[in-house]
Amino acid sequence: MFQFLSEVKSELAKVVWPTKAETFRYSLTVILFSLGIAFVLGAFDYGLLKVFEAIINR
Repeated sequence: MFQFLSEVKSELAKVVWPTKAETFRYSLTVILFSLGIAFVLGAFDYGLLKVFEAIINR
């Protein structure tokens, strides 16, 4: 168990962690991309709703 934890610690020391600015930029990119996809899917859903309403109400 102690050998495993020692190896984990040594591997974590090799990791290059992103800076605070990089983390902020990546997070903002993911949030904006997610909002964009949500908008596109919402618009598509709304469009299909209107198409089906038009078909049903004929």
